[in-house]
Parts: sequence; structure tokens; C-alpha cells
Amino acid sequence: MKTLLIPVATFAWLASVATTHAASTVELTVGGVITPMACTPVFAGGGVVDFGKISQQDLNQATGTRLPLKSLNLTVSCNAPGRYALRMRDNRDGTAHVNSEIFYGLGLDGSGNKIGVYSVKFDPKQTVAESGVQIYGIESTTGGVAWRTANSNPIDIGSQSLLGFTVTEGSTAGPSPIQVLSSTLTLEAVINAKQNLDLSHDVRMDGSATLEVVYL
Repeated sequence: MKTLLIPVATFAWLASVATTHAASTVELTVGGVITPMACTPVFAGGGVVDFGKISQQDLNQATGTRLPLKSLNLTVSCNAPGRYALRMRDNRDGTAHVNSEIFYGLGLDGSGNKIGVYSVKFDPKQTVAESGVQIYGIESTTGGVAWRTANSNPIDIGSQSLLGFTVTEGSTAGPSPIQVLSSTLTLEAVINAKQNLDLSHDVRMDGSATLEVVYL
């Protein structure tokens, strides 16, 4: 009986050693692609949207106040046709009084209250490519792994999801290669409820965001 126990015990010990050794190292692989493609997004008018002076008496006391819609022209020019998507980063992160990836903050008043939010909407029907063909919007919430069905419905650009454009309606294959894209965007701003703001002096709206081209 002892002659059978010795090799079994030895095997178990060796297996333990092998397992410990395997867990002592791990590999890290770093990859990526440097592409010759380069795209430049440009807002007309320097990307400045000014609502002018707004009287506090025009604000709703207990609910948000929607301001008039503003149009903003955008052109994305690339050195060659390529696949890309857009997303936007809030430079006033943490100042939006509504928690959503499509709402961006308008800064804080003198007492640290959140002034309001704004959103930027793309309309495929007001978006054209250099080819002149019909454009459809397509969105991914998985970083480009999967895409929603392309359609012509307006869509708000988010800070986490990707927004692209394709020439194929109903496609789930992602954006089409496009060299020059022109679009008229709609910006909508909502001021926080009057009761939530310190209006004892001028409150300056201070929204700022960065539009990013993501190469696919």
C-alpha cells in the first residue's frame, strides 16, 4: 500500500508547483494601428452659440425653461474616404442638472448651482456627403463592436456612444467611408428651474464641449 501512496503524493506536489509557477507570470500585449487617415471637424462661426441676455422673469419657477433652438453648421473633412464616428466630451463635466450622456452642462452660478443643460442633435436629412447620396445615421453603444440599424431619424450625440453615418439604410455594418461630411446640427438648451438658481446678480452660461473624431 505504501508503494502506491508515494507516487501519488509526489504527483500532487509537482502539480501544485506547476500551478504556482504558471500563476507567477502574465503577458501584456499592446496593439493598435497608426492610420494615414486624418479628419478635421470645423464648426461654422468658431462653434460659438450665444443666446444673448435672458430676463429672469422669463424663467419657469419650478421647472426647466427651454430656450429657442439654435442651428450650428459642421463640416468634417478627411484627406481620403474613411470610416469614422463622432462623440462629444463635456468640458464642464459635472455641471449638468440632468444625468444623461446626451446632456452637457452650462456651468455653475455664483453660489455653485447648476445653471442648465444643452444637447446637440444630428439630422441625417440635413447631412450630406461629397457623393451627394442619401445619408443615414448609425449609432454604437459598444465602442463600435455592434451598431444599431441605420435610419433617417434625428439623434443626439452622446459622450459615450459613437455616432456615424452610412449610405445604406437598415445597415448594421457601421459607418460608410466618407471624405467630406456637412451637417446642420440643432442645439437645444434648458435652464434650470428659477427656484434652484441664485439670480441676485448676472449668471453667465458657460457651456463648452469638444467634438471628437473616432477612427474605425
